[in-house]
Amino acid sequence: MSSTSTRIALFIDGPNLYATARSLGLDIDYKRLSEFQNRGTLLRAYYYTAVVEDQEFSWIRPLVDWLDHNGYTVVTKATKEYVDDSGRRKVKGDMHVELAVDAMELAGRTDELTLFSGDGAFRTLVEAVQRRGVGVLVVSTTISRPPMIADELRRRAEVFIDLVELQANIRRDLSERGPSSEGSETHSPPRRRTTTAEPDELIP
Repeated sequence: MSSTSTRIALFIDGPNLYATARSLGLDIDYKRLSEFQNRGTLLRAYYYTAVVEDQEFSWIRPLVDWLDHNGYTVVTKATKEYVDDSGRRKVKGDMHVELAVDAMELAGRTDELTLFSGDGAFRTLVEAVQRRGVGVLVVSTTISRPPMIADELRRRAEVFIDLVELQANIRRDLSERGPSSEGSETHSPPRRRTTTAEPDELIP
């Protein structure tokens, strides 16, 4: 499935992709990431991450700001702190539900879904959109030890691409200023975009 008439959408599990890139020593240029495929018409590129609301500065904020102003649909929510049974303070902020709901809503308008995540929890989502006739391409890595992708997710997708194979196309050129997975740019506070926009709106 690869032609200019193919309608595609990118779904990026931000924390998972960040961890995967770090395991490979890769600094991602998100401008290149949204353009790397050339597999068809890009309908939407989503980026999901949780943020710590009361933290004065975090590496994620400049990145979220850049993505929000450069064609990505950024979906964020505040992290929640809790104390586990052993008394340890932990932070919770996964975006699985938000990503799954958006993917299912867009499934009727797209031909191919590209998921940047290795989380095995997304296997059920992959199966659901496949039943709607949508092809699924998963991007993660098996090179790291342990592998960043769950075996059940890799086997369920029609196509698996190891992130290491994309390095030449999506690695940030340190001689240029641009969007980075390390969030080295400084911007004003990010606008929080929800998923209320029409899914068939084209990425600029």
